[in-house]
Amino acid sequence: MTPDIRDLSLEELAAYLKSVAAEPFRARQIFQWIYQKGAWGFDAMTNVPQELRDRLEKDFILKPNEIAQKVVSQDGTTKFLFDLHDHEKIESVLIPTKTRTTACISTQAGCKFGCKFCASGIGGWSRNLTCAEIVTQVLHVKQEALKQQRPLTNIVFMGTGEPLDNFSNLMKAVRIINSNKGINIGARHITISTVGVVPKIRELAQEGLQVELAISLHGYDNPSRNVLMPVNKKYPFDELIAACREYVRKTHRQITFEYILIKDVTCTVHAVASLKKAFKGIICKMNLIPYNPVSEFGHQTPSREEMLEFRNSLEDSGVHATIRTPRGKDVNAACGQLRHLQKQ
Repeated sequence: MTPDIRDLSLEELAAYLKSVAAEPFRARQIFQWIYQKGAWGFDAMTNVPQELRDRLEKDFILKPNEIAQKVVSQDGTTKFLFDLHDHEKIESVLIPTKTRTTACISTQAGCKFGCKFCASGIGGWSRNLTCAEIVTQVLHVKQEALKQQRPLTNIVFMGTGEPLDNFSNLMKAVRIINSNKGINIGARHITISTVGVVPKIRELAQEGLQVELAISLHGYDNPSRNVLMPVNKKYPFDELIAACREYVRKTHRQITFEYILIKDVTCTVHAVASLKKAFKGIICKMNLIPYNPVSEFGHQTPSREEMLEFRNSLEDSGVHATIRTPRGKDVNAACGQLRHLQKQ
C-alpha cells in the first residue's frame, strides 16, 4: 500500500527529500500546503518544482477521507462519519461555541475499553488509526470551520477510541497539530482524554508537552467505577488518582476530570464526599457531563435540579465543577453513536 505523506513528521519528510536529492527546505513548503493551505493533492503545490511533485505523486498518497455521512445539528455542531481505505468507520465532530471552535477527533476504529454508557465500544475494537488518519480528520474539520468563517481553535481527543492506547501515533499527530509549520494549534488548546491507562499517563508526563489532560473518571471509588468502567479492574481508582498526583507534580498542569452524571449511579450525595477526599492536593477541575442516552444501556439522565445540586455540593467542598452543555443530541453526536448506527 502506498504510504500517506501525512504519516511523516517534518524531520522525516526532510530526510525523505534528501534521499531523493531534493532540497530539505521543501519539507516546510509541503507542510504548509498540506496543513495550512488545505491542499488535497500534490498538483496544488505551485511553488514546489514539477519534477518533485511528480515524485511525491509516485511515492505517496495525499487525498481527503471519504465522507460517508455528514450531519449538522440545530446548534451548529457538525458530525462527520468517515469511511477509511479498509471501510472502517470513524467519527469527527466540529463543535462551535461563542468563544472557540473545537474539533473532536477519534484515535481508534472502535474501542476495546467498553465503558457502560458509551456507544464507541459496542461494536468492539478494530485497529489503531495511523498518524495520517488522525491529522486528516483535523484537516476536514478545519476546512468545515473555515467554510463557517470560524477558524479552528481547539482540539480534543475525545472521539472514538482510547487515545493513550494508540500512544505513538497520537504523539506524532499532536506534534504535527501543534507545530507552527503544521496546523499550528497551541498545546494548551489540545486536550487528550483517557479512561485511565495509568502507565501511559506517566509516559505522557515525560513528553514535555503543555497539552491538557482529561481523565474520564465517571466514578467516585472502586465499586462505583467498576460499574461503568471495566478498565478500573486493571487500573483501580486509587492507582489512577496516584498517577494523576504524579502527573501534576511532574508537569505543573491542571487535570480535568470528566464525570458523567447518571441518575442514582454517579449523581449522589455519597459521591461528593468521596470525590472531595480523592482530589485533595490535586490541581484540578471537574467537567460534569449529563448522560446522553444510548439505547443499549438502561441509564437515565438526572433532572436539571439534581445536576445543579450535585455541582453546588462539589463547589461547597472546594472542587471547581461545571456542567457541560450537551451538543448535537439531534444528530447523535455523542461518542460512537453515528458509527454504531451504521454498523447495525
